[in-house]
Order: sequence, then C-alpha cells, then structure tokens
Amino acid sequence: MTGYRVAIVGAGRMGQALGLAMAEARYTVVLLSRSPRTLALPVAIEVHDWASRLAKSEVVLIATPDHAIETVAQRLGGENAIGPDHAVFHVSGWHDRRAIRALEGSGAALGSFHPLQAIASPSHAAERLVGAYVGIEGDPRAIEIGMRMAHDLRMNPVEIPAGAKAGYHAGATIVASYTVALMALASRVAERAGIRPELAQRLYVPLLRGVSANLAEGNPAAALTGPIMRGDVETVVAHLAELAPEERPLYRALGRFALELARSKGLDDAAAAGLAQALADVEDGDA
Repeated sequence: MTGYRVAIVGAGRMGQALGLAMAEARYTVVLLSRSPRTLALPVAIEVHDWASRLAKSEVVLIATPDHAIETVAQRLGGENAIGPDHAVFHVSGWHDRRAIRALEGSGAALGSFHPLQAIASPSHAAERLVGAYVGIEGDPRAIEIGMRMAHDLRMNPVEIPAGAKAGYHAGATIVASYTVALMALASRVAERAGIRPELAQRLYVPLLRGVSANLAEGNPAAALTGPIMRGDVETVVAHLAELAPEERPLYRALGRFALELARSKGLDDAAAAGLAQALADVEDGDA
C-alpha cells in the first residue's frame, strides 16, 4: 500500500528530513522550494509550480521557519490552492493550528505535526526519526491523518491538547538546546581544570550517552546519579568553588531541582538539609 501524496513547503533540514523519511515509507513526495539548492531529495520545485503541485497532493506540510508559517498559509489561501480534500500541517514546535487559520475557509483539515527529534543532517533523518515521538495537534481529521503518518514513518505519536504546545515545546527546548549549552559549559569548566580544548569538547559525550540510556530505562529520578543523589555536600561545595561567579547560579538552580529528585528516591533528611544549604542562593561574592 502506498502512502499519501505529500507536498512539503520549505527545503530546510526538517523539510528534507521528512521528505526522505516519507519517500522511504512509499509516499509520493514533492518539495516546494523558493530557490534551487542541493537537496537530499532529487526534486526541487520552483515557487511558480506550487498551485499545480498542490492540486495533486493530499497532504501539505509547511516546513518553513516559524515566522513564515502564517505568510505561507495566507498565500496558499489567496491562491485557492487548498481545498476540502487536503490536510495541511505545519511542523513548528510551539505554534498550533491557529498559525494556519488563514486556510480555515478552504475546508481543509488543519493541524501541526512536530517531530520531536534534533535533525543536524537530512541524510540521516529517516533513521533518526524512527522511534522518535511526534507531537500532533489540530482538527479531528488532521489528527487522524497525522496519526497514520506517524505510524507509516515508524514514529510514536503524541496528541497535544489545544493550547498546550508552548509548554510541550519548552520541555523540548530544555532537552535539545539547553543540553547543548550545558555540554559547552562543561567543556569550558574542564578546560579551566587543565584538559586540552580538543579533548574537553569530547570528554563528556560518552557520559551523556550513558545518561541517555539510563533515562530510557525509567523515570528521571531513577536515572539520577552523582553527588546530590549520594548526599555528598563536600563535593557540591568544592564544585561551586571551582565555578566562575556567573556559572554558580545555574549549578545551584539545577542542583536544587536534582535535590527534589533525590528526596523522592529516599535521600535522608540530614543530607538533604546540608545540600539545600550548600545550594541556597547567596549574594554575589559570597561563594
């Protein structure tokens, strides 16, 4: 059984990634690109071909940057390129179907389809998307079609309630963007401790893989390791002494959150109290 006929508007990393994955799932895919470029997919359609290509499609994915989604929807609506037989999704993490409300008069099913995966290179996208979660939100028919697409792409669908995407996407940003920022900070701290820069940038990657594997086995509290889980106040104090003044508030804030997890796993009250004191906010220059 072949899949949907899909037109993807936008030839960035996510647009190409989804195109490749859908092509492997036996979908008929065309990529609508504003200008020719080197693509992982063999087809780049010029902007003036949109109407004819869209007319032959069942599903339209708007894979542009967030700021362009509404503009694209307005253009599609103005050109009468979308009809009641279409389902139109955008792939933004925090926008919901309201970003494409300009198409409400078309009768199309409207929604959002957000792969919860970091795509650095479209060439590896199909395998990276397998097993990943995908946030689906929108009209009932859009959700039904989104669920089928997730199944065909071997992804795990999650229906996001209306109005809840900002919170869902905040969590995604904490994991995807802020983990990178934390790794960069860890590398900087390692360099200050005398580790060569080229090694410091790789030093904690295997550790991160191990943490990720632990997280896959259970809840975050079960995966927690380190001095806070052990109730080791002396180590936490030593860490704070090694950090720059502007780095200590972040360590303290994350440490207090980790302390909540440790308490839930049975950390005794005396150790928890000592850690809470060590991690308490202090005035600049006190630490």
